Amino acid sequence: MKKRLLQSLGLVLVVFNVAVGFRVYQATGAQEKEDSGYASIAVFARALQLVRQDYVDENKVSYEALTHAAMRGMLSQLDPHSQFMEPRDFKGMQDDTNSRFGGLGVVVSQREGNLIIVTPMEDTPGFRAGLLPNDQIIKIDGTATERMDLNEAINLLRGEAGQKVTLTILRPATKEIKDFAMVRENIKVASVKDAKILPAELGGEFKVGYVRITQFNVPTADDLGKKLDELEKKGMQALVLDLRYNPGGLLNSAVDVAGQFLPPKTLVASTEGRVASQSRSYRTADKVKPRPQFPLAILTNTGSASGSEIVAGALKDLNRAIIVGETTFGKGSVQSVIQLQDGSAMRLTTAKYYTPSKQVIHEHGVSPTIRATLTPEQERMLMLQRREDSMSESERKDLANFRDPQLERAVDALKGVMIYADKAGKK
Repeated sequence: MKKRLLQSLGLVLVVFNVAVGFRVYQATGAQEKEDSGYASIAVFARALQLVRQDYVDENKVSYEALTHAAMRGMLSQLDPHSQFMEPRDFKGMQDDTNSRFGGLGVVVSQREGNLIIVTPMEDTPGFRAGLLPNDQIIKIDGTATERMDLNEAINLLRGEAGQKVTLTILRPATKEIKDFAMVRENIKVASVKDAKILPAELGGEFKVGYVRITQFNVPTADDLGKKLDELEKKGMQALVLDLRYNPGGLLNSAVDVAGQFLPPKTLVASTEGRVASQSRSYRTADKVKPRPQFPLAILTNTGSASGSEIVAGALKDLNRAIIVGETTFGKGSVQSVIQLQDGSAMRLTTAKYYTPSKQVIHEHGVSPTIRATLTPEQERMLMLQRREDSMSESERKDLANFRDPQLERAVDALKGVMIYADKAGKK
């Protein structure tokens, strides 16, 4: 039986197939070639009406559920960093910004539909369990992540402190699949770690300082400044700033960290978008504490993202530092978070970051001045070294002979700079 109906969108052919028991709705007539907002919204409204009217499970077709699902799909099609956030997701993001939240302490992203660990944050359950960057999470408590969007995965990873969770991990380097059982904790991230003068076996006759930044949050720049003061009092002549596995954080914090090594009012980064309001310049503060212009090397790898890339890109462009290691992750876009009327929010990519020389970071990353790589085993040992307090006796034995090739290359480069400067000064 065929029946013609005149609808507001044009002529619609409705076919009812008795044998199979389904209806097919097919729009006919002239198709608009231009990108018409009115026509497209009308199509969406009609689809929404049909789903609410005919979908078999009435409990799944509330206006809120369908609208949120549509927005989630719309934003996920733009790029991996644009997302729709349910009200609880938006609150979780605010907790992240304050560096305190309940979970496992792993930074995750999606690549080609796979849920990937960018880095496990130090002093967290995920870090102590032995999770590694680039591990693929294939199950969370037995639930496959194959078709899971990023927000859904993050919600499953988070939870109340004390709750148990098991991640099934595929480790690309070894093709091993393994379960990691952990207990969630309230995560409080310390961002500046391991400030010290490197031992003489590395630095030789020079006093080479070392500081590691795990991410950029509110107190990072101030904490770094205090550590640099302490190292200067110990006679530091050069510095290695380790940004490996640093996934980023607050933009202003990254700019302030760069400001520890640059003159006042120096351009660190700029953004450009489609609208004028998204084009901004980010500069160091009007007044910064003067410091000696000691030689500086920055360690980076594929886990260095966002704020790490801004710091490394700026100091490289301005000839203030040499970059040692690997090309960074390439996450150089700006996400504006816009809260909606019902408490949900959109994280929308609105601009891209540029270094002072107008090099684009997004999908390119910051390339090293001196390329130095780690084998998968060396990378595992480096992560093991960073959780020294929770190592077993056998792991301590494995670590005894470990040498960090990237750190050694950075120190050698700094020593070369200081030797050259010393000889030039004596002429």
